[in-house]
Amino acid sequence: MKQGDLVDIEIVDISSEGSGIGKIEQQVIFIPDTVTGDRISSRIVRLKKKYANGKLVELKEKSAHRIRPRCIVADKCGGCQWQHIDYQHQLETKANQVQETLTRIGGFSDFTVEPILSDQELGYRNKVNYPLGISQRGNIKAGYYQKGSHDIVNINKCPIQDDRLNPFLTEIKQDLQQLDLRIYNEKNGRGALRHLCFRIGKHTGEILLTLVSAKLSDDRLEKQAEEWVERYPDLVGVCLNYNPEKTNVILGKKTELLAGRDYIQEKFADLTFHLRPDTFFQINTTIAET
Repeated sequence: MKQGDLVDIEIVDISSEGSGIGKIEQQVIFIPDTVTGDRISSRIVRLKKKYANGKLVELKEKSAHRIRPRCIVADKCGGCQWQHIDYQHQLETKANQVQETLTRIGGFSDFTVEPILSDQELGYRNKVNYPLGISQRGNIKAGYYQKGSHDIVNINKCPIQDDRLNPFLTEIKQDLQQLDLRIYNEKNGRGALRHLCFRIGKHTGEILLTLVSAKLSDDRLEKQAEEWVERYPDLVGVCLNYNPEKTNVILGKKTELLAGRDYIQEKFADLTFHLRPDTFFQINTTIAET
């Protein structure tokens, strides 16, 4: 087998990154967008000593675990790798991966991995960070990076984030477009706005909007922040995080309040938490409570 070969293969497992795993003559091949039980044709795009990477060319026989993704850009967006796999098989696969890791790497033998207790397949994320960019038509876009690149797949809603965040994305982009603020270009380090970040309290419904910028705030943005807080009853605050560094780290060290307050309140385990833009908190509240 060599790079460029077209091979027929059966997918026998799934990696922790969500790629299907097949074998040819004991050579492990990782192939994205496949699922256990698929029979496919794959082009070998990279060949290493211990493994190879392939690209799905033809789906010859569908697995019983293959489903139609709920997201219309799932084939392009790099935010999710498992949407083409039925949810029960996802849970079983992840439980098996924990079992295998503890056995093979941890050296444990006498233990049991309990089933993953989750019945919320979609709408569970209480925090999202969207990089900003400019489309070929000059419009602001926000979304996740395309698979294997830093090209942004523009989205107006995301099925894995809390549904209450969906109405914000399109309108906030439109408002930023009208403000004529420059979007950061990571290639040359020019521009200002870098990310659009939302945080929501699952139990309280409070929402915090944070803009990440390479430049400090100006009057236009401060006025717009006040308008947002007035427009959206559940939006309790708008913050600006200052990050001028050439880095893939999203948040910088300095955050200023533009309107409202700089935290949301969330109820968790009979306690009330104040969550700011940089506060660590489990993104799936239901699972954390379980």
